[in-house]
Amino acid sequence: VQLQASGGGLVQAGGALRLSCAASGSIVSINHMGWYRQAPGKKRELVAAVSSGGSTNYADSMKGRFTISRDNAKNTIYLHMNNLKREDTAVYYCHANIVTIIDPQRESDYWGQGTQVTVSS
Repeated sequence: VQLQASGGGLVQAGGALRLSCAASGSIVSINHMGWYRQAPGKKRELVAAVSSGGSTNYADSMKGRFTISRDNAKNTIYLHMNNLKREDTAVYYCHANIVTIIDPQRESDYWGQGTQVTVSS
């Protein structure tokens, strides 16, 4: 199983970016998918998550600016980030709880490789 994240880059403060993360491989089902981020010198933190049924959860500082969405047919999630601030600069990681063909009795955590988001003033 792989999580392939894309869409990061350099943007000016107040700008917008869209991140994508696609899961592929021997997947039986995917429960929660989400985005975390880690800034230099800081712990990894939750940005937003979405369940297979579409329920969403956001960190307080992202509410109203970020929107997470999910396409179950494509095993893909998106993170629309608006009104970006310098403090949003971080590496953004995709995460998913996945049941695989190899181990169908257990749900496991998978992480993508991370995509850099840099917000300049």
